[in-house]
Amino acid sequence: MAIKFNVQEIGNPQDAAAPKKFYARPVSSGEITLEDLASDISHASSVTESDVMAVLYSLVREIPRNISQGYIVRLGSLGSFRLGTGSIGSDTAEEVTAANIHRKRVLFQNGMRIKKAIADLTFRKSE
Repeated sequence: MAIKFNVQEIGNPQDAAAPKKFYARPVSSGEITLEDLASDISHASSVTESDVMAVLYSLVREIPRNISQGYIVRLGSLGSFRLGTGSIGSDTAEEVTAANIHRKRVLFQNGMRIKKAIADLTFRKSE
């Protein structure tokens, strides 16, 4: 199934005088919740929906807990989660302290399964 996209006109934030250009933007088909995933997984396996939910809730709890301890969380062919930071530069290494870190975020790196799914996508313009 092709992913729908619409066209959006966007200006250059670094040059307001530059002419605007048009870009393709994917249109969401909706959302899939954790409960939806649990239901789908339970129907595709011999595991009950409540058991799947228990595992997924544990995963949701464990990923941030491990990231906050400095670990990279690798989920096989799905991908990995790790901590990313933004830092203010200093003139010397001695001047760098924890206070230089001003942004914290979680980074996700696609695994092979997601990379393949994305590589195989097709698109069609939304009406």
